[in-house]
Amino acid sequence: MSNPKTLTFDRHEANASPEHIKKSLEGAKHGSYWLDHAQRPEATAALESNTEAELLVIGGGYTGLWTALQAKERDPQRDVVLIESHRIGWAASGRNGGFCEASLVHGEANGANHLPKENELLGQLGAQNLDEFQATVERYNMDVDFTRAGVLEVATEPHQVSWVAESAESDGIEFLDGVAVKKLINSPDFLAGALDRESTALVHPAKLVWELARVCRELGVRIYEHTRAAELKDTGSHVQVLTDTGRITAERIALATNVFPSMLKRHHARVIPVYDYALMTEPLTEEQQRALGWAEPVGLADLNNRFHYARPTIDSQGKTRILYGGYDAVYHFGGRIRSSYDSSPATFEKLAAHFFGSFPQLKDVKFSHAWGGAIDTCSRFFPFFDLTHGGKVAYCAGFTGLGVGATRFGAKVMLDLLSGAKTELTELEMVRTKPLPFPPEPAAYVGVQLMTNQLIKADHNEGKRPVFLKVMDKIGMGFDS
Repeated sequence: MSNPKTLTFDRHEANASPEHIKKSLEGAKHGSYWLDHAQRPEATAALESNTEAELLVIGGGYTGLWTALQAKERDPQRDVVLIESHRIGWAASGRNGGFCEASLVHGEANGANHLPKENELLGQLGAQNLDEFQATVERYNMDVDFTRAGVLEVATEPHQVSWVAESAESDGIEFLDGVAVKKLINSPDFLAGALDRESTALVHPAKLVWELARVCRELGVRIYEHTRAAELKDTGSHVQVLTDTGRITAERIALATNVFPSMLKRHHARVIPVYDYALMTEPLTEEQQRALGWAEPVGLADLNNRFHYARPTIDSQGKTRILYGGYDAVYHFGGRIRSSYDSSPATFEKLAAHFFGSFPQLKDVKFSHAWGGAIDTCSRFFPFFDLTHGGKVAYCAGFTGLGVGATRFGAKVMLDLLSGAKTELTELEMVRTKPLPFPPEPAAYVGVQLMTNQLIKADHNEGKRPVFLKVMDKIGMGFDS
């Protein structure tokens, strides 16, 4: 009889065949499946001279593009420029799982812990934001593979069954017992599930960023790729940004650089890069699809602190593939961001072992892509904001892996801040407060490793949080899944 504290995924790793795992990964490209697409547009030219703008947006991911798009919707005549140091959507916006969630605060429990008085309102604003997100996709006929079938949270350990049952007590969430959950997605690991059909949509992440850029251009936004913002200067009436080849003078600036070091040095300690990894399968055969089920395009997540996320997607040939990611969250000493960190063979092997353990009927499947990327993580797990330079520069970052939907909201807040007016959003405690900064090295690295080990300990103790985690929760630095 197995040790009751040995987790399902521990057993999958122990039982995996190294030869099988190696074979399943041997042909995988080490790069994002989403970006490896024939529809990826050619890069626009870099800015090679001086220019002016009413609004300059720095950063060509979701946050920056949503800022530019909504700025033009508010005022079609506004002159908006967006610059990106590399390619549009090349970082987190082109590498994530495509889960577009209503939550703005990384889940109900995390919001209640940090903003108890405001949590209900933020839930309403998050639902409104997802509805507006969907309306924007439909209004501009955006080809982003948008589906709003929901997300299934599954219990993979006996003690988690009561958790999903409790979740299902909320309106709009359905409890699935062991039989029902396996009928939806067939896995021996799934003991029960909570199906929420309203709070989550799925998108093709890279198509979303490319379509946002298309709409921005059609609305008149000037976009320059391969244009790095090197220095920010306040001239009094305006703000200037120096690039490698020119100067941009703007009335207002929105900083949307997320995981990359902010041009506002005072926020460097508030965001650390944590690396997440994912696999994409090759197309499933019809027989494999029947054995798996998953006929509905719902997202999937388990309830461990080191959780997995998974989802189906339809490729350009009309074939179903499965994305499978999560579990390891890796922080490198010094908070460094390096392309070499985008690949982690040990994590890929671990994820493959978990995948085959959960879906033994797919044992012959191979993986076409294996990749990783940095998540802009802050200590409260949801975004924070700032307004500087006499109200001329706004900043937003810290989405912590939940930015596909929340970046639209963050962009909306930045535009409200830059307007100079008091609005419902600018008065939110969420907007007025900041997360605690991370300590300098080596304390940051030691602290993250200690936090990770304590979360693992909690997973092996039926989710009961050790004293250390309870203390961190109380002071506002509680990490969660």
